[in-house]
Formats: sequence, C-alpha cells, structure tokens
Amino acid sequence: MFNKVFIIGNLTKDPEMRYTPGGIAVTRFTIAVNRSFKKSTDSAVNSEADFLRIVTWRRLAEVCGEFLKKGTSVFIEGRLQIDSYEKDGEKKISAEIIADNMQILSKKSGMTEADFETEDNLNS
Repeated sequence: MFNKVFIIGNLTKDPEMRYTPGGIAVTRFTIAVNRSFKKSTDSAVNSEADFLRIVTWRRLAEVCGEFLKKGTSVFIEGRLQIDSYEKDGEKKISAEIIADNMQILSKKSGMTEADFETEDNLNS
C-alpha cells in the first residue's frame, strides 16, 4: 500500500509549536489550498479553498515553528492520517497530513536570503 501526499498551500495563521512530555517537538498548522472547477451549467471557472491540517515532528517541527508565519506559501510532502473519535455521542472523523518534508516557496516578511537558504538545507 502507498500513502503519499504532495500539496502546496498558504498558512492560514502562525503555526503552533509545543513539546510532548518526552521532549519531542510537534508543530501544527493549517494551509489553504485553492481548487478550481467548472459547474456543469456554467462555463466560468469557479474557485474554492480546502483547509488542510498539517502536523510536523522533531527537527522539522522546530524549523516550521521558527520559519513559518501566516501567509507563507509551502510545499508539503507527507502521508494522510485519518482518525475517528466520539464527541457528544456522535462519531467524528478527522484527517491530517503528517509531514515528512517541507519547503518554503515564498519568504515571510523580514526573512533574509541567508535565513531562507539555511532553512532549505535543514530539510535536505
């Protein structure tokens, strides 16, 4: 079986980084991904955004926490994880992408070229 996701989007807000009780960094953020489509009754191209939750761990989590900000455009490579849980007696399903790799596609305001190159090297 093969579970691999490649996605490009923009952060909807600053990432949230924390450490587990065992000292492992984990960062969560959401990206907006635009999707274009045509309605069968209309020749105009419509656009909607999908909002995808991203989770990073360990060193990648620290890099994301340090370099990513709201509006940053990123390429994410990872796997899709589906979880189910119960809330108020109702079964819920959640989906998130567990990222293995992240590349910044646009620099955040105030980031120098040297910072950008350093970030790219951390993901290699």
